[in-house]
Amino acid sequence: MKHLEVTGLTKRFAPELPPAVESVGFSMEPGEILGLLGPSGCGKTTTLRMIAGFERPDAGDIRIDGRSVATLPPEKRRIGFVFQDYALFPDRSVLHNVVFALHRLNRSRRIPRAEELLEMVGLHREKTRMPHELSGGQQQRVALARALAADPALILLDEPFSNLDAALRESTRRDVRTLLKCAEMSAILVTHDQDEALSFCDTLGVMHAGSLEQLGTPESIYLTPETSFVAQFLGRANLLRGLAHGNTAKTPLGEIPIQPSANGMVLLSLRPEHLGIVPTVEDAITTDPPPSRIVSREFRGHDLTYRVRHQNTDYLVHTEYTADFAPGTAVQLLPRRPAVVLQESGLCRIASAPYLESQRRLNAVPLPATAGIAPQDDGVAVPGH
Repeated sequence: MKHLEVTGLTKRFAPELPPAVESVGFSMEPGEILGLLGPSGCGKTTTLRMIAGFERPDAGDIRIDGRSVATLPPEKRRIGFVFQDYALFPDRSVLHNVVFALHRLNRSRRIPRAEELLEMVGLHREKTRMPHELSGGQQQRVALARALAADPALILLDEPFSNLDAALRESTRRDVRTLLKCAEMSAILVTHDQDEALSFCDTLGVMHAGSLEQLGTPESIYLTPETSFVAQFLGRANLLRGLAHGNTAKTPLGEIPIQPSANGMVLLSLRPEHLGIVPTVEDAITTDPPPSRIVSREFRGHDLTYRVRHQNTDYLVHTEYTADFAPGTAVQLLPRRPAVVLQESGLCRIASAPYLESQRRLNAVPLPATAGIAPQDDGVAVPGH
């Protein structure tokens, strides 16, 4: 039995509007930290609020340890919620902010239990201070202690680190993750921050337009994205078209390995760090593919980011700091691992007949019978951010 099971969760705020959340489902094991990642308006916070009981779903179910809680009020679900602004009582001390959540406990046990929780989050010495006297990271830990005080089955965190500055954000999320793991507490984190999602979560769900596009470990989603949205939202990606034949595809970069195997026109993703560059001679006109040229270079201390122009299309390349080339250098782009074949919707596939026809003319590639249902653009798409 799963600790949490969410099935077919759907929410529409008005009949004439598209659903804010549509048929979202996932499950969690005890002690697991799951992240919901996506841009603003994708439905991740609405999903969290339905699990908490702040919004009533139009369809679907929410089960904790096999028991449906979808129709229960928030206070009967045994779910703790840590808000983006912490929602501490400004007129109560740190200790009494935590005591407030212990109203079900015998009165004589409330203060000792609150002190235990503050000890756990490293704030026992600050128990008499007021919230405004604490740093943002300390306030976040008080909010977590208060959420743990109610002995929840699950804790929900809605963009909990977004109000912190960059340096404090990293240390606070590391501390909070450690506390959750020490308490063996299951948690769901909602965030739009990619680094946060990758470093904080055991499992990651990427949401887009109300739907859950992909669910898996952070490593599997980053290395093998299933859609162009996931490839571009979680990190950077070079997207390119190719004509696949099993484990390879003919692309603007030449014949390159792909995964999984496929046949026909495909959309491929290559992470910038999965592309390498090697210098080549200026007059290498006969090379296949022809040499490319570095357009720009960004030094990042531990690595370098290059924008490389190849056949009028720019590609992003991340290299170690020792691969130092000047803008204008003629180079060759070499994949360092197989490109990932992405799924495409029917609408996305309809308009690529012009590209496929151009490839047939240029490379004498036989036109497949499915040419009319292929990709949308006529070249490589590289995000400019």
